[in-house]
Amino acid sequence: MTPRTQATPLDVYLNDHLTGAYGGAALARRMADAHAAGSRAADLRTLAEQVAEDRDELVRIMAGLGVPVRHYRTWLGVAAERFGRLKPNGTLLRRAPLSDLVELEAMRTGVEGKAALWHALRAVADQDPRLEPAALDRLERRAADQAATLDGWHRSVSAEVLPGPGRSHPRRVTGP
Repeated sequence: MTPRTQATPLDVYLNDHLTGAYGGAALARRMADAHAAGSRAADLRTLAEQVAEDRDELVRIMAGLGVPVRHYRTWLGVAAERFGRLKPNGTLLRRAPLSDLVELEAMRTGVEGKAALWHALRAVADQDPRLEPAALDRLERRAADQAATLDGWHRSVSAEVLPGPGRSHPRRVTGP
């Protein structure tokens, strides 16, 4: 890189989060599609929409800060989500019940990272007029709400797919 195009720490940080945001949006959409008829279908669609909106908000914030989007990184996020589908899960031709639990844990990790991003930007928002403190507060609250929702789903899916006393095989899951 030439000094003129060398990335700043802010460039790297925001593009790292954008990479994760693209992967998270793809995972949330896949989870919603996989459980389109389940008991949480509407909630999963809402989560997928919110995650995509949060990703788009990050792109807007980056533009406002003059941080270029490294497009090859966005493809890395989507590729990582697709690669994650190849995890050994006990079946080859269909979704395994354990997939729901692992995907929820991945989403929860992503939401925690997103909350940390909003928190970090909020820490500098009062000194940087290009950032909107109220918008960052709203995004941070939404991430906390998403995390709480995912925690509740994680608890119920864990109980469904992990064998407890007297259970040798997981039951079939109806969705996160």
